Amino acid sequence: MSQIFGSHSDALKAFVEFLSVEKGLSQNTVLAYSRDLEKYFTFLEKKKTGYLRTEEQDVAEFIHGLSRSGLSPRSTARIISSIKTFYRFLVLDRAVKTNPVENISSPKAWLSLPKVLKVSEVERLLNQPDEGKIRGIRDKSMIELLYATGLRVSELAKLKLDALNFEEGFLICRGKGGKERVVPMGGSAVLALKKYIKFSRPRLLKRESKFIFLSQRGKPFTRQGLWKILKGYAKKAGLEKSVSPHILRHSFATHMLERGADLRSVQSMLGHSQITTTQIYTHVSRNRLKKVYDKYHPRA
Repeated sequence: MSQIFGSHSDALKAFVEFLSVEKGLSQNTVLAYSRDLEKYFTFLEKKKTGYLRTEEQDVAEFIHGLSRSGLSPRSTARIISSIKTFYRFLVLDRAVKTNPVENISSPKAWLSLPKVLKVSEVERLLNQPDEGKIRGIRDKSMIELLYATGLRVSELAKLKLDALNFEEGFLICRGKGGKERVVPMGGSAVLALKKYIKFSRPRLLKRESKFIFLSQRGKPFTRQGLWKILKGYAKKAGLEKSVSPHILRHSFATHMLERGADLRSVQSMLGHSQITTTQIYTHVSRNRLKKVYDKYHPRA
């Protein structure tokens, strides 16, 4: 039996419920899908058409518009993926018979290489927090853990005490889609975390909390709060790059591969469902190797 949603907002509401309940995707991922589709719906309204009457050429026109506006290949690829998933949902619910986006290919996302920090730049960043202060001990442990594990900022913010295994030196992270993965922490991160939990966290704690990292008000961190802290230390360290929590994730993966880690292990630690997503970091490594070769080889 076909499902009739009517307006864009009705269809989006049903789609969001499908992603959350049936697919089990995280709130952040669902929000990203919603934002992408709202852009698409706005475009359709300007064309005075609707999602049920969309043809492949309409979607192609929308995507070309994104490219002309300067949107990165990676962001464009994500929006295409969101629209494809939306129409697959409509086909599944028999709201439409065919997927008008099925044959539209995504741009090569890996052409837009992620920015990474040098090892020396990471060390400069880690040297900024004042470990003579409660906040400094906390901030040092957060940055250490981000770089040691490659966690997403949302994963770090939601991390709970029972996820840590100091004896074995690993943590259990619940990532996208509720999937759990085991990630080694490394000696430096373990020492910084132990120091924070022993000396700083009890002083930040206002009421009982399962979350590891707490703000001055004793509440779990938001993604924006973590980003502001990192940005402040990056400025203090004199780093010219735009430093975000995600740049530490990129740096973690790149530095691991540059030192000989195998792709499957890095994929597992990052929580990527497809190895093609992890392969982007091999392109970064090759890019760096080429620069080194060009600079130092006498006949380059």
